[in-house]
Amino acid sequence: MTHPAAKAILSLYQRHAEAFARQRSRTLFEKPWLDKFTAIIGNRGSILDIGCGNGQPIAEYFIAQGFTLTGVDGASAMLARARARFPHQRWLQQDMRQLALNDTFDGLIAWDSFFHLSQQDQRGMFDIFARHSHAGSALMFTSGPADGIAMGQFEGEPLFHASLAPEAYRSQLTAAGFDVVDAVLNDPACAGHSVWLAQRTH
Repeated sequence: MTHPAAKAILSLYQRHAEAFARQRSRTLFEKPWLDKFTAIIGNRGSILDIGCGNGQPIAEYFIAQGFTLTGVDGASAMLARARARFPHQRWLQQDMRQLALNDTFDGLIAWDSFFHLSQQDQRGMFDIFARHSHAGSALMFTSGPADGIAMGQFEGEPLFHASLAPEAYRSQLTAAGFDVVDAVLNDPACAGHSVWLAQRTH
């Protein structure tokens, strides 16, 4: 049974989009990982940002590098900010769990978004990653460091996070046709994030 806080994620971000925009760090501490990701894609290409939020700072970084960006988020209030700031990119309001764009991308990223899903829903996402990628595509996402659920708080409300075990992520990636390029759990150089970078092999 899905945790109530997992079901409430989209409505929480919808209601607190302004607070998120105000509090989200824009120091781009993620840059070393973003650069590893774009190095796989090459100088130009298309990126699918899954759980893009308001588009800052990650989508903004890719757009500045000349990539074509499609941002997907389930919270319309977050997307409204992204559309206003970056009107020439494509922004789609969709639940990532039902994503079916009938298109593939050179890079797929789910940074601090995928880990808000239940463990069962996370497992289901790997088929979605596969359907939206092709041979050579890069995939990067953040997770927790170990199997389990971790509850945080945002604007006084419970904030759900879940993770599979590292070996389970490796298994899911392999089954979806991806090889792990790099993976660091609790990366001290990236504000403690656990990051997975993979590439589609076939």
